[in-house]
Amino acid sequence: MTDETTTTATPLLIALDIDGTVLHEDGSLSLSVADEVRRVVSLGHIVTLATGRSWESTRPVLEELELTPQYVVCANGALIMKRDESKPDSYERFFMETFDPTEVLGLIQPHLSEGSYMVEYPDGFRKYTVGMEDWNLENAIEVPFEELVTSPVTRVVVVSPSHDEEEFLRIVDRIGLSQVSYAIGWTAWLDIAPKGVNKATALERVREWLGLERSQMVAVGDGRNDVDMLGWAAAGGRGVAMGQAPEEVLAVASEVTGTVTDDGLSQLLRSISG
Repeated sequence: MTDETTTTATPLLIALDIDGTVLHEDGSLSLSVADEVRRVVSLGHIVTLATGRSWESTRPVLEELELTPQYVVCANGALIMKRDESKPDSYERFFMETFDPTEVLGLIQPHLSEGSYMVEYPDGFRKYTVGMEDWNLENAIEVPFEELVTSPVTRVVVVSPSHDEEEFLRIVDRIGLSQVSYAIGWTAWLDIAPKGVNKATALERVREWLGLERSQMVAVGDGRNDVDMLGWAAAGGRGVAMGQAPEEVLAVASEVTGTVTDDGLSQLLRSISG
């Protein structure tokens, strides 16, 4: 855990996306990013993660950064983890949003029949179809497509490597997923959450629980699933896009930092003082 040697009078809540923001494309964490995260925490600011990842995939990054924030946002806002005050390194599933994925899977599967699918349940257990081997499959089991739906879920992931990004975007647009919230990743990857749920809605809850003002918000991200979060943060605080972000992400940000390759996050964090 990072020692907090100084306490700022006005702490910031700094919410960081993971992939393409904290971590490089190869999954590595640069020393400059780790050092800057520790520095801003030592000043008394609150640094947390806001990611599309499951908790099982988020926890190792939290540990690598030596962070123990009170709240962590996972599954694109459908899951908020809370630190157990009696055991500082332990977290519980504190707030969850779920939906019935039956209809949306039925809409998608005819268009992406060769795709791979994963659903995540409120307790963190996941079911996936063949082809998801590159993902963290802790607490998960492979099943036929027909067995994905047994109860409400917090998240659905669809991956279709046979499509390039532009083709995948056209297919998703044609499907018309109006009854859920969704974000499209850098590759042919679709992340689906309950309608109206995203990183911004989760962070607004966290802000209220912590008793902070909108002016105390800083959010940093690079993907399409960060659009709502960056727009939310920019409305009162700082919504910062990584330099390699797509145009639609850059458009909602209040500022842009360097690319992940250039450790843009550490550049941004250096601008934060006590």
